[in-house]
Amino acid sequence: MAETDRSAKVASRLPDVLVTGTGALASLFAARLSGGGLQVGMLGSWPAGVQALRQDGVCLVNTDGSQSVHPVQVFRNPAACCGVKWALVLVKTWQTARAASQLADCLAEDGLALTLQNGLGNRQILEAALGEERTALGVTTTGATLLAPGKVRDGGVGKVSIEEHPRLHELKDYLHKAGFALEIVPDAQSLIWSKLVINAAINPITALLNIPNGRLLTCPLTRMLMRALARETASVAAAQHIPLSFDNPAAAAEAVAAQTASNHSSMYQDIKRGAPTEIDEICGAIVNAGRKYHIPTPWNWLMWKLIVMKR
Repeated sequence: MAETDRSAKVASRLPDVLVTGTGALASLFAARLSGGGLQVGMLGSWPAGVQALRQDGVCLVNTDGSQSVHPVQVFRNPAACCGVKWALVLVKTWQTARAASQLADCLAEDGLALTLQNGLGNRQILEAALGEERTALGVTTTGATLLAPGKVRDGGVGKVSIEEHPRLHELKDYLHKAGFALEIVPDAQSLIWSKLVINAAINPITALLNIPNGRLLTCPLTRMLMRALARETASVAAAQHIPLSFDNPAAAAEAVAAQTASNHSSMYQDIKRGAPTEIDEICGAIVNAGRKYHIPTPWNWLMWKLIVMKR
């Protein structure tokens, strides 16, 4: 189905929210925002994803196994959605520069792009293209598994945490309408590093062993490795005087693995479909920060190199 035909069925005006990306989290957020009564656009380049979304919308598989289908507008050219006011950046970290360039072409002058991505450095890339006034930083612990192009399984309970920004008001309302647990914080750096602790502890091991998150807790060796990675990453945060949102990093990683037991980490999903991973921006970034602050990071270095070998 042509883009113009699909868009005509959904609406003739600009979307309320533009989601950049067509992967797991992008599809989950688009489905829930659409289900909340909003007009949602998705900006992507993955041919299979774009085709499926144009033809059928987003199919959301809920945690209880039920399914729902949600209409979205689909764009490959940012010029087609020029003037959009709100954007969620949910592409992989290695795609952030391209997304920033696209948003520079289509985001309204008084608009706002909110990054909820993994890893470090995304805000800086977006700010360079959009300016600080049009860039907001956040994190989410919401999980999602892409079952097929345009079809996503909800990974369970999660939270969206966003750093305070003067332009957030309407976007906050949209996320509330979509049913997301939302909190506004004065400084997101703590949350970024808190999530980095969890990502480093879970993602590379599940990707290397091809296992869901919960399996990490069933083997003494993987549990030991997960705890070591969490503590090591927390030590790098401590060297920078960045407080974490938990006192015990190992216990926090185990709790997330238990809460998302059936979920496949994003890195596992990337490896499975032969796509680039975010290992450079997770374990690689931790190793580089450790070097700067003279903190040894042998476990993160090992995960970094092993994942790179699988590329």
